[in-house]
Amino acid sequence: MNICVVGTGYVGLVTGAVFADLGNDVVCVDNDPRKVADLTAGRMPIYEPGLEEMVARNTADQRLAFTTDLTGAVRRSVIVFITVGTPSKPDGETDLSAVEDVARGIAQAMERYTVVVNKSTVPVGTGEFVREVIERHQARPIAFDVVSNPEFLRDGSAIEDTLRPDRIVIGAPTQQVAMTLVELYAPLERPMIITDVPSAEMIKYASNAFLSTKISFINAIANVCELAGADVSQVMKGMGLDARIGAAFLSAGLGYGGSCFPKDTDSLVHTASALGYEFALLRAVVEINRERAAHFVDLVAKALDPLEGRAVAVLGLAFKPNTDDMREAKSVEVIERLLELGASVRTYDPVAMPSARRMLPAEVVYCESPYEAATGADAVALVTEWNEFKFLNLERLRAAMRRPVVFDGRNVWEPERMRRLGFEYHSIGRKPVLPIQP
Repeated sequence: MNICVVGTGYVGLVTGAVFADLGNDVVCVDNDPRKVADLTAGRMPIYEPGLEEMVARNTADQRLAFTTDLTGAVRRSVIVFITVGTPSKPDGETDLSAVEDVARGIAQAMERYTVVVNKSTVPVGTGEFVREVIERHQARPIAFDVVSNPEFLRDGSAIEDTLRPDRIVIGAPTQQVAMTLVELYAPLERPMIITDVPSAEMIKYASNAFLSTKISFINAIANVCELAGADVSQVMKGMGLDARIGAAFLSAGLGYGGSCFPKDTDSLVHTASALGYEFALLRAVVEINRERAAHFVDLVAKALDPLEGRAVAVLGLAFKPNTDDMREAKSVEVIERLLELGASVRTYDPVAMPSARRMLPAEVVYCESPYEAATGADAVALVTEWNEFKFLNLERLRAAMRRPVVFDGRNVWEPERMRRLGFEYHSIGRKPVLPIQP
């Protein structure tokens, strides 16, 4: 099929590359000429395992191209995917201005029947909104249909998630239109669910909001464990083995971040309110998540009191491992608060430091390794659970530090092992441990 993907952000670039790899002719459109030039030259705007190689392969085979020409791309395509950004406004409402701009451009370019697919994460009712925009801006009436096909990609495993998704959701006005998407996705041989458009839009928001709820719930339980002297890791295991609950997204830590969970949860709260329902449960989920970074820094401040003049090594900057995505990263909140309280910060991340430099205060020092970051530090604070950190030489880390105190925001290490290695160790939802005295 000839496919147009509008938007070369995280979702659009991965979607376009995978569809091309499945044998389709794909043109990805972006309104940033420099970004298009970089992509044409093989320079990736994001870090995602396997993406650079997939883009290079399909560009060389002429199945994948990049352009700023929306009109030409629409006219050559039978399916047009909208994958532009949908950020949150200050009140949590989703900003659909980019979606509206693209819909207007599609309307003005369209010359024959086209299937327009919303793949951006959008609130319920957006499919009808896009339809109205296109109808209003067509030079002459041309038949088209609007479909909802939400993405469920995770940073760090987006290609795998696209090739082997748990399910493919297709929200279409008719069965015949749905079959166009079924044909496109058929090579993946994955479960498909066909719904009406509003239900497909709700599936995405409901899924992300539920996962956010699991994360905030276990973090609230971690707070109780800290007060009661219980171990949240054991509580999580006992809960997760219940098939009705499951272990996924049941890890206590610094809370959720990234481009999806915060935005989508806020948006669902706003949408529900606009429809007349006050979603108290989700409001609590958002509030619990908002407190996590401050709670973590409070642990640091109490243990190092006074914090002023202390050197803290922060390990991990990206919002999660295997990505350079700094959107809603907890590291930003943690570092800014540490600096406000008078600490100095040295940091290391395997991938995200170039992105972090654009977001963090100028006084942050960036290091070439975790050991360099820890040199002379009064404490190490682990914020992102990269595999590299799980397998650190902890004896070397301790030897580099001025004071062997570790704050583990992701519960990566075992408390008893840290105690034996000579650390004062603080984690989430577990009792702190002191080193074995000689």
